[in-house]
Amino acid sequence: MSNVVITPPETTRTESAPSEQPEVAREIVFEAKEVRVRYGGVAAIEGVSMEIAAREITALIGPSGCGKTTLLRCLNRMNDLIPSAKVEGELTYHGIDLYGPKVDPVEVRRRIGMVFQKPNPFPKSIFDNIAFGPRLMGKRKGVDHIVEHALTRAALWDEVKDKLKESAFALSGGQQQRMCIARAIAVEPDVILMDEPCSALDPIATAKIEDLMEELKQDYTIVIVTHNMQQAARTSDMTAFITTNVRDDGTRVGSLVEFTETSKLFTQPSDPRTEGYITGRFG
Repeated sequence: MSNVVITPPETTRTESAPSEQPEVAREIVFEAKEVRVRYGGVAAIEGVSMEIAAREITALIGPSGCGKTTLLRCLNRMNDLIPSAKVEGELTYHGIDLYGPKVDPVEVRRRIGMVFQKPNPFPKSIFDNIAFGPRLMGKRKGVDHIVEHALTRAALWDEVKDKLKESAFALSGGQQQRMCIARAIAVEPDVILMDEPCSALDPIATAKIEDLMEELKQDYTIVIVTHNMQQAARTSDMTAFITTNVRDDGTRVGSLVEFTETSKLFTQPSDPRTEGYITGRFG
């Protein structure tokens, strides 16, 4: 980073501690306090306060248009690319103000990778797709190993190792999405954001992505936006329910209703709006 270097604290990856040992405190990666996002002066989402912990999967659920993707894009400053967008409140990453004047948004997006709703391969070979980020960072040696490692972590190496020079567009939709995950991994991020990563995939490909997420959370913090409540229930550790409120003037704005352990949210929600949404009474 050209100005401020955001360096996650060193951690040691270990297996889960035996049950008789005291529970290890959760390492907080993101902390949001009263975050609000405006587009052209109109609030899209407001009043978001939550903590996202390391090496957990956090799901954002809620009806269409409630601001889930807007909130997700705050976490790696993707909203900076929209001229009318303004993020207010406090949002920290490992205790550092993510929107501080000396923080380089390009470096933020390297450390906090993004996987989009639809697979978006570059018009290049499979190899060059994965190698693109490391090369952009100036790496020239060891690129072959980086590519193999990323594809292996994305559970794709065995399927593509003999056709790395072929176009990425020759892959199936599910393979393309896993390749995009590998492309994000190749630059050694700390966090992976996923915006409806399975919405364009069939059930078999979706199951592979979900299995991959469960494996990747051993080393990465994952935040996923999903309309699929079953997917949130299957894959996530924590779930945030966001909904849209209608103000007195008729304008609509998204707000965080409830954020808790996934098992609790789906079995014992504390807000009737959450219960109404997950039981299908509205939304």
